[in-house]
Amino acid sequence: MFWRMTGLSAASPVDTILDKENFTLEELLDEDEIIQECKALNTRLINFLRDKSQVEQLLRYIVENVPEDSEKKRSFKFPFIACEIFTCEIDIILRTLVEDVELMDLLFSFVKPDHPHSTLLAGYFSKVVICLMLRKTAPLMNYVQEHPDIVVQLVDLIGITSIMEVLMRLIGADETIYSNFADTLQWLESTDVLEMIVDKFSSSDSPEVHANAAEILSAVTRCAPPALAAKICSPSFVGRLFRHALEESRSKSVLVHSLSVCISLLDPKRLASASYQAFKSNLSHGTLVTASPETVDGMLESLGALLKLLDITSSENVLPTTYGCLRPPLGKHRLKIVEFISVLLTIGSEIAEKELISQSAIKHCIDLFFQKSLHIFWCCRYPYNNFLHHHVENIIVSCLEVKRNQLIDHVLNDCGLVGKVLAAEKKSSLSVDSNGPTLPSEGKEPPRIGNMGHITRIANKLIQLTNSSSMIQNHLQENSEWSEWQTGVLVRRNEVENVYHWACGRPTSLHDRGRDSDDDDYRDRDYDVAALANNLSQAFRYGIYSNDDIEEAQGSHERDDEDVYFDDESAEVVISSLRLGDDQDR
Repeated sequence: MFWRMTGLSAASPVDTILDKENFTLEELLDEDEIIQECKALNTRLINFLRDKSQVEQLLRYIVENVPEDSEKKRSFKFPFIACEIFTCEIDIILRTLVEDVELMDLLFSFVKPDHPHSTLLAGYFSKVVICLMLRKTAPLMNYVQEHPDIVVQLVDLIGITSIMEVLMRLIGADETIYSNFADTLQWLESTDVLEMIVDKFSSSDSPEVHANAAEILSAVTRCAPPALAAKICSPSFVGRLFRHALEESRSKSVLVHSLSVCISLLDPKRLASASYQAFKSNLSHGTLVTASPETVDGMLESLGALLKLLDITSSENVLPTTYGCLRPPLGKHRLKIVEFISVLLTIGSEIAEKELISQSAIKHCIDLFFQKSLHIFWCCRYPYNNFLHHHVENIIVSCLEVKRNQLIDHVLNDCGLVGKVLAAEKKSSLSVDSNGPTLPSEGKEPPRIGNMGHITRIANKLIQLTNSSSMIQNHLQENSEWSEWQTGVLVRRNEVENVYHWACGRPTSLHDRGRDSDDDDYRDRDYDVAALANNLSQAFRYGIYSNDDIEEAQGSHERDDEDVYFDDESAEVVISSLRLGDDQDR
């Protein structure tokens, strides 16, 4: 659809309707060009829509449910068009809404307990309210402040994602800059909104409620008004969070999402990312939450109870998989506990490290990676759970890279890391022992366990750290079996797996980089990956490639942003393959 220009096109169908003596709002909403005319600031149309009666009717389309047998236009088209009219951000229409208390009451009647809450209409309601937050911040916040029940009602509907987004922006846990931000949000500091949100872990059994509550609390840890930021990292708040998580009657979803909030308090990578975004956006109102020693102490008080949940000996569940049966499956809650321990080791707290050692938390996690069978060998209890392998590898590396000998000694001697690595190499296929933790499928060859790549990386990390740690160096030198395996197996494996020696056309600028280059800054590269990636995406967008390629690219855009994010490494792989093609042509 093209923009109409005066003198170059026929009269708009909207103007034709407006020329009638008697016309209705429904006739205008049924016209396909009404949104285009609103954006073009059609004076006659805007003067009609700005009237209170018309704004009221537009709001009713958004907040009022209709019977299932209603006409499709009334159920779907009119609510959509009404929402789009408001989000065109026409100031005079928005002013009519925010300056009239009755209209605001009608808008927020959608969140009342006795009102039906259609997911479709909730999305339209959310878009309108967020538009008002951005364009009419002060009047909207003043209205909400005068009606404190609105915050309570929004919290009660937190399981609806659209409502959760409204609440998140309302309490300032968003990077968007509002005009007069500090003044309009100051009143929230005296409310119990965070307590109401965290109590949803206890009052609801819905996983959607738990996930959305955790999303808001995690957002508060990244960007929130100072008072809310200080409250969420207080020991009392952390204790309240763990009390809900460890209730025996609660579902494991509560534990998983509660630990997600704690991880967001501890994870330095996430905080660093938020800090960069805050700097980039020049946010002056947000406070990045850093875990204080008191916060960590509050988490450590519940460590013993968490470790009890890691125990899998009493579970009799069996999960059939394509490669065999898991007895029992790990479960999301145990995986989240291991992730929490992994993140806890990254903050550099000596108190946390001592507590993890004394309660054998590190040993317990490593035992999930290397699980002893009835024989002299070690086998992996969860041989294909890459999430578990990733977190345990991070735990081991964090312990080895720290400068405190107590932690290194614990991993090498108490946990027997080197012996477990060597034993796993001897039994690198899935055990056929009927009493083993994981049984291969009948009639098939036992597959190779899936954590051998992680084991190889751990072994290489041990060798790398001998240059900086005499304790690791002495421990490895004293083990003759390790020396034989290193020279006879590991060295040859590294040569085979070293992609920089493969004749596959990798960029020459990468040849001089070390194997542990995942964390190197992209600025070390001699080409602009972001620009090349953008060129590639533009090529797909404008049809340079074949129709099949275009359809595939369009299909990928329908997925979540997390799935299709085109990062530097992805661009690097594509660039490498293109250079490989060039080499073959030559």
